[in-house]
Amino acid sequence: MRPRWTWVLLVLLLGAAAYAGTVPAKPNPGATRGLSDTAFPAAPVIHWSNEARRAIVPQSAGPENFGNKFPGEAGIYMGIVHTAIYDAALAIEGGYQPYAIALDAPDASPAAAIATAAHHVLVGLQPALGLPPEKEAILNGDYAAYMDAIPDGEAKLKGIAVGEQVASAVLALRANDGRDANPQFGLPPFDPPESGPGVWEPDPSRPVLGLRIPGITPLALKSASQFRPDGPNPLTSDEYAEDLAQLEVLGGADSTARTPEQTGEALFWTDHDTRQWNDGLLGIAVTQEQDLVEAARMLAMAHVAGGDALIACFDAKYTYWFWRPYQAIPGAASDGNPATEPVPGWAPLRPTPNHPEYPSAHACHTSAVATSLAAFFGTDKVEFTLDSRIAGAPHEYTFERFRDAVKSVNRARVFAGFHFRNSDLEGSALGRDVGRYVVDHFFQPLG
Repeated sequence: MRPRWTWVLLVLLLGAAAYAGTVPAKPNPGATRGLSDTAFPAAPVIHWSNEARRAIVPQSAGPENFGNKFPGEAGIYMGIVHTAIYDAALAIEGGYQPYAIALDAPDASPAAAIATAAHHVLVGLQPALGLPPEKEAILNGDYAAYMDAIPDGEAKLKGIAVGEQVASAVLALRANDGRDANPQFGLPPFDPPESGPGVWEPDPSRPVLGLRIPGITPLALKSASQFRPDGPNPLTSDEYAEDLAQLEVLGGADSTARTPEQTGEALFWTDHDTRQWNDGLLGIAVTQEQDLVEAARMLAMAHVAGGDALIACFDAKYTYWFWRPYQAIPGAASDGNPATEPVPGWAPLRPTPNHPEYPSAHACHTSAVATSLAAFFGTDKVEFTLDSRIAGAPHEYTFERFRDAVKSVNRARVFAGFHFRNSDLEGSALGRDVGRYVVDHFFQPLG
């Protein structure tokens, strides 16, 4: 648990300085160019990163998508596919440590290699990927059309061979990795503690999310519990009472203290953050004019860090089983804390994700991605844009630093009524630990 400011100071900071470093975005036409301009060096990486996102993220997050993974699982699948894209790019240009297999094929077609690696890994992740036959047909059709556009010849054949070898190596690493498991809520190891103060109880009208995530083999970490945080603030602590008071005032559906700007920020981050981040990363690749390996390496670092942060986060969630604000605020009379008072009927701004509260998964994921990006560029100060498709939210934010996105998420999850401030801070710390581990141990320069 981390030191806390007083409730009054925290509210003043949230109200007066909530948007430092976060401004309405400027249009980014370069992102569109990167998806279609085949003369752009990183075009194959960008195209197949986008294709992977479409096959993983559900249509509810955009009509172009045809996957079915909620953000917790989507980040992990994106990490797996991007290790294949990375190794395929390295086979042609080299320069860095491979993830699954070292190949040397400088004469191979980059487009054929990356397309084949990404497509074959996506298909090889079935049935856990969850694409029904008609959706898998979309993926296969996209691959066929992309390959038909590549001129026939030796380079194309070599590229296909590279992609096939990379896909086989990545899928071999992911064999029996737990993604096919189907654990059930209420049965070991997901038999919750006895009902009572501080214990999360799911919404019975919706599926419980994330049960298989703690058992998925990490992509880089030694174990899901490697950086497990020490748990939420005790219910009887002053820190817990401060967080509860803050949520009651700022996170409720009928809050009069939350400003329109704060409501917009809360809604912005209720979009599918895997979709948001991947689009943002592709925009960075284009505006930074990255080459094939630079783009593949940046994306792999970010998505592997993000995926492992989610595994670590859900390991903690289903270790501590901490209750959500929608339970804690109406149930405050039972928490044993004289500084808290129940508010019957209190509800958050939007329906709360149906998994335990501590720590914040958005904070874990965003912090890991931001940490890896700062390491990749050697600086936190890189301007970038993320967008949201949620009604009532700002369409885009431009962030001046990677850490500004982390701060925005931490504020937003309070404004939405989803998380105690402590869970955002702890999730951010967990994400930083995971991000630093990934960049220290993987994707390093050779020699």
